[in-house]
Amino acid sequence: MKTLRLTLNSRETTAHVDPATLLVELLRGPLGLTGTHVGCDTSQCGACTVLLDGRAVKSCSVLALQAEGRSVTTVEGLAQEGRLNALQDAFTACHGLQCGFCTPGMLMTASCLLAENADPSDAEIAQALEGNLCRCTGYVNIVASVREAARTLRGEGA
Repeated sequence: MKTLRLTLNSRETTAHVDPATLLVELLRGPLGLTGTHVGCDTSQCGACTVLLDGRAVKSCSVLALQAEGRSVTTVEGLAQEGRLNALQDAFTACHGLQCGFCTPGMLMTASCLLAENADPSDAEIAQALEGNLCRCTGYVNIVASVREAARTLRGEGA
């Protein structure tokens, strides 16, 4: 076992992990953050996406020890002071989810996109979400949700 120190959802966190432990296993297991989903275990579906130092990564393909000294944000870290963030609100308002299984990964990927591009086109949104699979929605409302969140974050009305 090795000691891992990281900033998790803006809080300093320490965990003891086996060197072979994947980040997704640490998050869902000992740390109890089950919003990060395990879908395919092969980094194909994006359900396990988290932010590592602000970049979207598939946590099923990252060893937990690779997060040493770094910042990890999970879907639980998006809401602040009990209030949903603009993306979460937009996914609700624009019906960007159905079963919800892919939603945490979609939110994390979209969060990364909007941090880099405040006014993405629909094509840019679709390209950013390319590595996140949804079996229910057809993506139309997901793209609309990201577009709406971008407008809100830019201070534009609906």
